[in-house]
Amino acid sequence: MKFAFSTLGVPGRPLTEVARLAADSGYQGVELRAHPEEPVHPGIGTTERAEAVREFERAGVEILTVAGYARIAAPGDDKPVIKEMEDLSRLAKDLGAPFVRVFPGGGDQDPAQSDAIAARRLGAAVETAADLGVRILLETHDSHRRGADVTRVLGLVGHKHAGALWDVMHTWLGGEAPEATHAALSPFLGYVQVKDVASREDLTPLPLGQGVLPLAECLALADPDGWVCWEYEKRWYPTAAELPGLLTAGREHLLSLL
Repeated sequence: MKFAFSTLGVPGRPLTEVARLAADSGYQGVELRAHPEEPVHPGIGTTERAEAVREFERAGVEILTVAGYARIAAPGDDKPVIKEMEDLSRLAKDLGAPFVRVFPGGGDQDPAQSDAIAARRLGAAVETAADLGVRILLETHDSHRRGADVTRVLGLVGHKHAGALWDVMHTWLGGEAPEATHAALSPFLGYVQVKDVASREDLTPLPLGQGVLPLAECLALADPDGWVCWEYEKRWYPTAAELPGLLTAGREHLLSLL
């Protein structure tokens, strides 16, 4: 099993520092948050993209994912959402990343309507992604936080380059058992995203193993040759402990669960 961490845990850090931190902590990959607050996002040019690739190659660390913020089931016009996914896919291709992360974002719409909107947009964007050799992963999140919810969309799309990202916190918040999540997502699963929290009422990120999420149960179901990514939400919880000092112990904890 290979381990990565998300740059959501080290907001605004230069890529040189991120790559060195991953290598020094024993992580094989990094999930890059693709947002204008960060060094890498769809608005950067070819020079910046090439330099990002060089930084991670020098460190011997893979760029696993371009973690975008497209909300594919959100109300409104299809075109901007499809373009956003296509731009993220081109960025991923230029960086050598196999995956793009997107969110559902269906809000309080009727689930059938949200599913149809998401599937229509994803089905359009995934053709470009496939041509680029990139897979778009719909994360278990917000309006589609259970594996069963994400599977409804992916079943409508029916394309191998449209897959799922299993965020273990959101399926837990949705009341779905790990076995049920894995059964739903396994035909589509890209990789697993882990984290830990104290309770449903307090989602402040904790070091892995210090919270209540069923990490052992989830990892027991994960592909032994696949990726697990630690998403530590420091950007949204600035008072949380700094991630760099937790990374090595976090990786060792994940290894102890396997």
